[in-house]
Parts: sequence; structure tokens; C-alpha cells
Amino acid sequence: MTPNQTGALLMMGAMAAFTFNDTLVKAVGDALPLSQILVLRGLVASLLIFGLARFQGSLRLSLSRRDWGLVALRCLAEAGATFCFLTALMRMPIANITAVLQMLPLTITLGAALLFQEPVGWRRMLAILAGFCGMLLIVRPGPEGFDVASLYALGAVAFVTLRDLSTRRMSAQVPSMLVTLTASLTVLAFGGVLSLGQDWQPVAVDQWVMLTAAACFIFGGYLCSVMTMRVGDVATVSPFRYSGLLWALILGWLVFGDWPDALTLLGGSLVVGAGLFTLYREHRQSRLARAANG
Repeated sequence: MTPNQTGALLMMGAMAAFTFNDTLVKAVGDALPLSQILVLRGLVASLLIFGLARFQGSLRLSLSRRDWGLVALRCLAEAGATFCFLTALMRMPIANITAVLQMLPLTITLGAALLFQEPVGWRRMLAILAGFCGMLLIVRPGPEGFDVASLYALGAVAFVTLRDLSTRRMSAQVPSMLVTLTASLTVLAFGGVLSLGQDWQPVAVDQWVMLTAAACFIFGGYLCSVMTMRVGDVATVSPFRYSGLLWALILGWLVFGDWPDALTLLGGSLVVGAGLFTLYREHRQSRLARAANG
């Protein structure tokens, strides 16, 4: 297999793992409070990530103050994104919330332009506008405004955008698995603090199995994500991120009996199309820049 083919498979594997995790969490969410889920899943996932990070020798703490500040910002954004995403996941179909998250290439491009003055041409701005129109078709605010689930979904997009923008500003000396471990521990600690004001529920055997499996899928998704960045061309591999929406459609229908209506599917198609065009334009611009400098 070529590096790009390997990278594409790893990206699809990561998206499948994350979507299976979402499905299991949603399935157990009717019986257990979110804080308890975060703690129990986080314990298993953090142990697995710690083991891999130690095996890779990624537990290096000699980072610059700037990098540690960015790691801390990313961890806080990760905790906010996890809380908003899982809260929305419990209240809306998995395909809908997954479709909203496909806005990320667009919001990251817009955020980089606003915060870091990265150039964004009119074509990509039109793509961003089209993606936001698609998002409105998915969440469909009524005369009374957005419902709570939609607000949490948009909050998740905002937090993940902040998370990824802070990651982009880190130096190359920051190990990927160290960032992953600190984020997992932060979410675990956030769940622990959140659980202080809630009563824990007894966990049945099947619920333990689902939570453990969810943690393993989270670990597998992180592992595939890290491996994806080490092989292949990012511009070629990145579009396969949208395979997560296909998994969400299939699992939402098989497990929960949910299938999006026509407007939601149209909105999701607009978001995906705009994101793919944005990735294409970014790749083209970077290629032209390399040719001009080379």
C-alpha cells in the first residue's frame, strides 16, 4: 500500500472508532449521568493512553512556557467540547450532531483568518458561508430560537475549533501522545468535579462492558489519528474524515432507529461539500506557495 492509502485507511479507522464510542455512550446515557460516564470511561481511556505514551517515550515535560500554556488551553477546550458534545448527543440523533461537527474545517479556516491573519480568498469565504447555511438546515432554529441541544452542538464546534487552533500553534517539540494524555486526564478531572453534585447510579454488567468498549474505541481513535499524521499527505488523507458521517448514519439507524429527514441530509451535504472544497483550496494554495518559494 502507498503511504496515502495507509493514511486514508487510518483516518477512516479513527472516524469509525470515534463514532462507535459515541454510539455506546449514547446507548448507556439513558441510565447513567454524564459525569459518571466521563469518569468511568475516562479512567480506562487514560490508563490506555498513559501506557502507550510511556511506551513511546512521549512523557517529556521539558516544554517551553508558551507550549505549556497552549497545552493547558487545549485541555480546557477539550473538556468543554466533550461536555457540550455528549450533552447534545444525549438529546439529538447521532447523525445530526455528527453532521454539525463537519463544520470544523470551515470554522478552523475562519478562526485562523480572524485570529492569526492567515489569508482566506473569496472562494473559501463563499464555501464557509455555504457551510453555515447547511448547518442552519440541520439545527433549524424556529421562531423561539435554537433549542438546547442545538446550542450545545454549536458550543461543541466552538470548543473544538479553539482546541484545534491552539494545537496548530504548538511547536513541533510537543509530543502528540503527551497532548492526548493531558486532555484525557483533564476530561476525567472535569467529570469528577461535575459528579460531586450528582448521585452515582449502580452500573450493570452490560453497562460496564459498553463503557469499557467506549474507552477502547476512544483509545483506538486517538491512536489512528496520531498514526495518520505520520504517513501520507495531509491534504489527501484529510477528506476521509467525513467518513465519520457515514458511520453515524448507519449506526444511528441500526442502533436507535434514527434516520435524518431530507433537510438534514441536504444540510449535511452542503457542509461536507463546503469542507471538501475548503480542503482542496488550502492544498492548492500551499502547493502554489511551495512552488513560488522553491
